[in-house]
Amino acid sequence: MKSEKLEVVRGSGNAFRDLGHKSADVEQFKAILAAEIIKALDREGLSVRAAQRRTGVAAADFSRICNADLARFTADRLVSV
Repeated sequence: MKSEKLEVVRGSGNAFRDLGHKSADVEQFKAILAAEIIKALDREGLSVRAAQRRTGVAAADFSRICNADLARFTADRLVSV
């Protein structure tokens, strides 16, 4: 078996940029916002239904955020959540 030399490449700090996404900075910002929302739900022990009752934001939206399905969200909308 021949040993192949691998090159280690340091990432940019933005996985979306490293993967060549056009809106990398916005996507990373949205991911960070979603992570903060998830942390708040966990910290408060809230289900998506309880979060809906507390905030008026649809449970389905919280579910999408928790599943990192962020395509339907703008950064502004995530900030408002």
